[in-house]
Amino acid sequence: MCPPSFLNHDSAIAVTVAVPAAVLAAMRGTDMGFRAFGGRAFRVVACVGLAFALLVSALLASGGADAKQRKKKPAPVPAYATSVAWGAVSGPSLGAAQSIGGYAAGCVAGARALPPEGVGYQVIRLSRQRNFGHPVLVDMLRDFGQRVALAGLGTALIGDMGQARGGPMPSGHASHQIGLDADVWLRLDLPPMGRAGRERLEEIKYVDYDRMRVTEDWSDRQAKMVQIAASDARVSRIFVSPAIKLAMCQRSWSDRGFLNKLRPWHGHDGHMHIRLSCPAGSPLCEQQTAQPDGDGCDDELMSWLNSASPAIERPPGYKPEPRVVRKMPAACAPVLNAAGTRMASLPESTPAPAKAAR
Repeated sequence: MCPPSFLNHDSAIAVTVAVPAAVLAAMRGTDMGFRAFGGRAFRVVACVGLAFALLVSALLASGGADAKQRKKKPAPVPAYATSVAWGAVSGPSLGAAQSIGGYAAGCVAGARALPPEGVGYQVIRLSRQRNFGHPVLVDMLRDFGQRVALAGLGTALIGDMGQARGGPMPSGHASHQIGLDADVWLRLDLPPMGRAGRERLEEIKYVDYDRMRVTEDWSDRQAKMVQIAASDARVSRIFVSPAIKLAMCQRSWSDRGFLNKLRPWHGHDGHMHIRLSCPAGSPLCEQQTAQPDGDGCDDELMSWLNSASPAIERPPGYKPEPRVVRKMPAACAPVLNAAGTRMASLPESTPAPAKAAR
């Protein structure tokens, strides 16, 4: 056999591998060969052959491992699945309006922009270019503003809706992707303001997290505004802090049916997140599961009160990593690449007069 030192751990060609059966057979045959001839020269040749066989086996094993590793690499992410692509689009796509996919994985074709000012409302942070939505959402918010004005509540502040063609946003929301979500701030203490003055407003937080109850700033006006939004038939649900939901449950209402739409969620202590049902003409829109029966003022709410937490505040200048939505519907690719227009994002010259609530 080969000298022990020939294949010890100090040898430059010594390797530790699982040797295939074919190589072992070759090794055995070589050993028998140099025994038969009995010559030292043959023994050296056989040892070199053995070392070469082991080296080839090691290389084959390494190649197989590399191949397995290559197979595990994730598939390339298409452009239509990243927030970078959707954030770069400045105007809605042309054509019929349609919400596509789910609220946290989808897009909107034929969106419209909510005019920056209207009866009973004003859009804040216009520089973010997130005042777009399905026409049904735009109409709902304009009707909502008129009802707020008729109720004498003040001026509603409309926050983030969606991007021009929906899709994932580079920062903030995971949802707001199919043109059916809108944030409405709860503060009603500000008069109509210029657009520059609406860029750097701050929310008023209406929840005391030590007590998990609303603060003294919460009033009848905030409660009435939430009730107006939730009473709209187009609204599927409204996300609010559990403490705000509790405050709404504790009030006396002639009709408590709208309370079912108020869903407790983390954060949402300075605004309400309005979400509409899938509209007609959007067959690819993924409707959420129906709400449980009842007003939602039961044990489920109590469990939320024991676990709710405020939203994470990001420092100024924070730049998150681009968001990737791997379950983005393929039908969103043509929406992203479709011809579009900026005309839909232009504000109307004058707000329409208030009309009677429906």
